[in-house]
Amino acid sequence: VGVKESHQMTIFRIIAAILHLGNLEIQGERDGDACSVSSEDEHLNNFCGLLGVEHSQMQHWLCHRK
Repeated sequence: VGVKESHQMTIFRIIAAILHLGNLEIQGERDGDACSVSSEDEHLNNFCGLLGVEHSQMQHWLCHRK
Protein backbone atom coordinates (compact mmCIF):
# COMPACT_ATOMS: atom_id res chain seq x y z
CA VAL A 1 0.00 0.00 0.00
CA GLY A 2 3.01 2.29 -0.21
CA VAL A 3 3.65 2.84 3.51
CA LYS A 4 7.32 3.37 4.40
CA GLU A 5 8.92 0.69 6.55
CA SER A 6 9.60 3.17 9.37
CA HIS A 7 5.92 4.16 9.40
CA GLN A 8 4.89 0.50 9.34
CA MET A 9 6.90 -0.18 12.50
CA THR A 10 5.26 2.77 14.24
CA ILE A 11 1.81 1.54 13.21
CA PHE A 12 2.62 -2.00 14.42
CA ARG A 13 3.88 -0.63 17.77
CA ILE A 14 0.65 1.35 18.28
CA ILE A 15 -1.53 -1.63 17.36
CA ALA A 16 0.45 -3.91 19.69
CA ALA A 17 0.05 -1.38 22.53
CA ILE A 18 -3.72 -1.20 21.97
CA LEU A 19 -3.96 -5.00 22.03
CA HIS A 20 -2.02 -5.14 25.31
CA LEU A 21 -4.27 -2.44 26.78
CA GLY A 22 -7.26 -4.64 25.93
CA ASN A 23 -5.74 -7.47 28.00
CA LEU A 24 -5.13 -5.27 31.03
CA GLU A 25 -6.76 -6.56 34.22
CA ILE A 26 -8.57 -3.84 36.14
CA GLN A 27 -9.80 -4.77 39.62
CA GLY A 28 -12.95 -3.15 40.96
CA GLU A 29 -12.94 -1.78 44.50
CA ARG A 30 -15.50 -0.33 46.92
CA ASP A 31 -18.62 -1.76 45.30
CA GLY A 32 -17.61 -0.65 41.82
CA ASP A 33 -16.96 2.99 42.73
CA ALA A 34 -13.21 2.71 42.26
CA CYS A 35 -10.69 0.51 40.51
CA SER A 36 -7.00 -0.30 40.46
CA VAL A 37 -4.42 -1.79 38.13
CA SER A 38 -1.62 -3.94 39.49
CA SER A 39 1.82 -2.41 39.02
CA GLU A 40 3.02 -5.92 38.18
CA ASP A 41 0.58 -6.34 35.27
CA GLU A 42 2.57 -7.63 32.29
CA HIS A 43 0.27 -5.96 29.77
CA LEU A 44 0.59 -2.55 31.43
CA ASN A 45 4.38 -2.90 31.35
CA ASN A 46 4.29 -3.82 27.65
CA PHE A 47 1.88 -0.99 26.83
CA CYS A 48 4.06 1.62 28.54
CA GLY A 49 7.21 0.25 26.94
CA LEU A 50 5.74 0.27 23.44
CA LEU A 51 4.42 3.82 23.65
CA GLY A 52 7.13 5.25 25.89
CA VAL A 53 4.76 6.53 28.56
CA GLU A 54 5.44 6.68 32.28
CA HIS A 55 4.22 3.54 34.06
CA SER A 56 2.99 5.19 37.27
CA GLN A 57 1.11 7.92 35.41
CA MET A 58 -0.62 5.42 33.13
CA GLN A 59 -1.54 3.23 36.10
CA HIS A 60 -3.05 6.26 37.85
CA TRP A 61 -4.97 7.76 34.90
CA LEU A 62 -6.49 4.46 33.80
CA CYS A 63 -8.43 4.48 37.07
CA HIS A 64 -9.07 8.19 37.62
CA ARG A 65 -10.97 10.68 35.56
CA LYS A 66 -10.59 14.39 35.52
